[in-house]
Amino acid sequence: MFDIDIQSRIPIYEQIYNKVIELIIKGILVENAQLPSVRNLSKELNVNPNTVAKAYQELERSKIIYSLSGRGSFVSEIDREKMKERILEDFDICVRETLQFGLTKDELKNRIDGVSL
Repeated sequence: MFDIDIQSRIPIYEQIYNKVIELIIKGILVENAQLPSVRNLSKELNVNPNTVAKAYQELERSKIIYSLSGRGSFVSEIDREKMKERILEDFDICVRETLQFGLTKDELKNRIDGVSL
């Protein structure tokens, strides 16, 4: 479920942060779902537990997860509007990069029209 790219220029804690958000957006992690413990996830990813703890702290600071002492970390109530805004921000970045690469707006529109659920 969790994977990281050790060769990426994106810090590992940010990759974990982003992965949790991705899993929420995809519906894999739902409200009140328990996340892996810091220790278990650090073993799974073969990273320092402090790295996972930092990602969890950032997620909690952003109110994406909450922690219960002695029980673990859980997905917070999902603010659909906030998630929608985040998705659209990421989409805007992708569109900008695609246009800079040379694709046309019509090519993008055709691609969007061809996407199905």
